[in-house]
Amino acid sequence: MPYFDSMRIVFAGTPQFAVPALKHLIDSGAKIAAVYTQPDRRAGRGRRLRSSPVKLLAEKHGLPVVQPATLKEEGPRMEGFEPDMVVVVAYGQILPTRILDLPKLGCLNVHASLLPRWRGAAPIARAIEAGDRITGVTLMQMDSGLDTGAIIATSKIEIDQADHTASLHDKLATLGADLLVCSLPAYVSGELKPVAQDNRAATYAPKLSKNEANIDWSGSATDIHNKVRAFNPWPVAHTRHRGNRLRILQAEIGDADDKRVPHGTICRVDKSGVEVVCGEGVLRVTRLQRDDGRALPVGDFINGYPLQQGEILQ
Repeated sequence: MPYFDSMRIVFAGTPQFAVPALKHLIDSGAKIAAVYTQPDRRAGRGRRLRSSPVKLLAEKHGLPVVQPATLKEEGPRMEGFEPDMVVVVAYGQILPTRILDLPKLGCLNVHASLLPRWRGAAPIARAIEAGDRITGVTLMQMDSGLDTGAIIATSKIEIDQADHTASLHDKLATLGADLLVCSLPAYVSGELKPVAQDNRAATYAPKLSKNEANIDWSGSATDIHNKVRAFNPWPVAHTRHRGNRLRILQAEIGDADDKRVPHGTICRVDKSGVEVVCGEGVLRVTRLQRDDGRALPVGDFINGYPLQQGEILQ
């Protein structure tokens, strides 16, 4: 694209969510002066060092890769790349003021929510957990605050009731990449004017924690269903049965509403699902996993681990 001819971009990103954005920039002919990503981390059973998805893509295309442990002293080196713009997508570090002030076209960020709703680390999961019907991505100018910068452009998407965090993540990653590349020409030319966020409408999306994953069956079936979806693939909502932890990866709202028994009571078991009484409504569990087993559809799961009507989950 013509607007990339004389513009140098430093890209900063780390996880899979950032890969489509970098790929779109590369495919559009952008001059990527450098790619910043988090240092290699040890992962897996062998605890081997693994490169980030962004690093793998950058190396595939022969782009310079920089992996500082912190950006506090990184100003001089980044200045040497002479960036006109810094594009940040799920990088994982806060940009210090010296870097924010460095590029003449600013530092831009692709965020996985419709700001100012769901500022913070886990916008996708928190949107699902809250039962939002609409979400999207925001392209914004970065400032020193937490996702508080002026909005350049947004793109919306409906949250399907079958979506979980992993599936919605993939949709938003592609949507964000499209928004970035499609919006840059108008932003660079001055046609797109950033608009300040309404801080009064802000909500926050803190990181998920394992402590949140235990299901409280006194809640409504709708709220528990949203939690199951939001916590897939991590940390995975779970309950206890006969002292064993059962992870619930998929569920749906049941038709019954049995208030005659305590919440947490299994009211029906068959190959289509295990129905559990909630504080309001019934949840039909359709995919489960024991700590020492594989995730299985409920029909296969109950063949090896019987669950009985009338038992109570905790």
